[in-house]
Amino acid sequence: MPIEPEDVQVSGRTGDTPTAADDVPASGRAGERVGGVAGVRERVSAGAFVRRHGWFLGVLAVGAALRVVALLGYRPALWFPDTYTYIVTVFHPRPDLVRPAGYSMFLKLLEPFHAFGMVAVVQHLLGLATAALVYWAVLRGARRRWATLAATPVLLDAYQVQLEHLLVSDTLFMFLIVLAVALCLAKRPKLVTIGLLLAAATLTRTVGQPLILLLAAWFVLRRQLRPAGVLLAAALVPVVAYGAWFYATYERVGIIGANGVFLYARTMSFADCARMDPPPDLRVLCDPRPAGQRPPSQEYIWAKDAPLVALPGITFTRETDDLAGRFAALAIRTQPLDYAGSVLSELARSFVWGRPVYPDQEIYDYYQFPVTPPGPPGRYAAQLGVDYSQRYERGAIGTAVVEPYAGWLRAYQDVARLPGTVLLAVLLVPPALAAGRVVYGRRWTPRGRRRAVDPSSRPGPAPWLLPWTTAVVLLVTPAAAAEFDYRYVLPAVPLAFLAAALACGKRKNFLIGITRNVRL
Repeated sequence: MPIEPEDVQVSGRTGDTPTAADDVPASGRAGERVGGVAGVRERVSAGAFVRRHGWFLGVLAVGAALRVVALLGYRPALWFPDTYTYIVTVFHPRPDLVRPAGYSMFLKLLEPFHAFGMVAVVQHLLGLATAALVYWAVLRGARRRWATLAATPVLLDAYQVQLEHLLVSDTLFMFLIVLAVALCLAKRPKLVTIGLLLAAATLTRTVGQPLILLLAAWFVLRRQLRPAGVLLAAALVPVVAYGAWFYATYERVGIIGANGVFLYARTMSFADCARMDPPPDLRVLCDPRPAGQRPPSQEYIWAKDAPLVALPGITFTRETDDLAGRFAALAIRTQPLDYAGSVLSELARSFVWGRPVYPDQEIYDYYQFPVTPPGPPGRYAAQLGVDYSQRYERGAIGTAVVEPYAGWLRAYQDVARLPGTVLLAVLLVPPALAAGRVVYGRRWTPRGRRRAVDPSSRPGPAPWLLPWTTAVVLLVTPAAAAEFDYRYVLPAVPLAFLAAALACGKRKNFLIGITRNVRL
């Protein structure tokens, strides 16, 4: 209600005549006015916020709507073979030989809801939060237009929405890593928090291990040795504690017991026993088929006729893992160029324009919004988790495909995805801009004016370097240690776009600057 001038009085009296205002304390009248003014200011502030960040809020709203459609179209969530092994760990809390227990702990936190639909909701919220983190991080060093563009792939990519709806660890891992990188770029980074986030990411997916050293190296490059030490300590304490739990369970050093097996499977894309000349105990792992006729690497871990699987006992015993690790080390030492070529070949799959079927049709289909409800898992280890999943849900499990929402998502997924070639182009933007600045020795202001830059005046590495190297590590590590998988690419996308946006900064486009520089 508007405040009239006569409402603001210290006393409710006019001369000696009592008035109704005597019954109202002066502080109440002043408080009414202050409250009214504060309310106006809040409305003005909220309006200014919406106008300032309108583009991002609009894209965020579209991304949220897509996730609501996913929740309506595929109820309660989508399943993956790994899901069932995660559920087993929820009810039998002990380290798993193949996957760390971080995602199982996440599921345990949500167990009181007894609803996999709630897990999907939280994962979708993590996806939206990841986009907001990218936007926030870019705003610290670039224009809002770049910040909005950087956040758009996470919000609108159909495969990102589908991954969030899958009961797998990648969405949680992506959020933890992006949050850690964003905090590193803040003016006052919370080092202990960053370390704990990296530890949580490592215990969610083992590909997080090299990122601990990478983010610590970032502070070393900035000549901040003590913060680097604090970050390392905060990250390593939980990881070492988990390793102690793993050792107490299996009497093996590490946080998983499958490193040798996965690396062996990776080397089978090129390993030539005729050149390696392995000892007799390793020769049983050879595949006589030419490299070009062999199946994808993962088949050497799970296929019943694989040499490693055919050995007595389970695939991930200490003896089997050590044997596989020795074979892999021999293959890499004997054929280093073949190994490098194989890694580059797997990495190149991240950057193709299309989306060919790989590693096989079964896995490929898990990353598509299905037309019909997916069938039960075929692997024995996954089947063991079905009963526990029913216990978690307190009822039947499965996925109900509800039209027309599911059909809308399938149609959307046919057209709304980030091609790998675009990801490659985005990754090339920061080094291209950096190279251009080195070559020309100038910076371009928003008006196109050039001015010299003293390299010694720069406080440290460019901000884009941290998310860029993190994205590259996330892409290269699976290709080097396991194999390419489409879902392994998606956590690198927000970091790649974050790096490109920070590299663009508040200056004109690089090509415009080059053109003006050549003219002058």
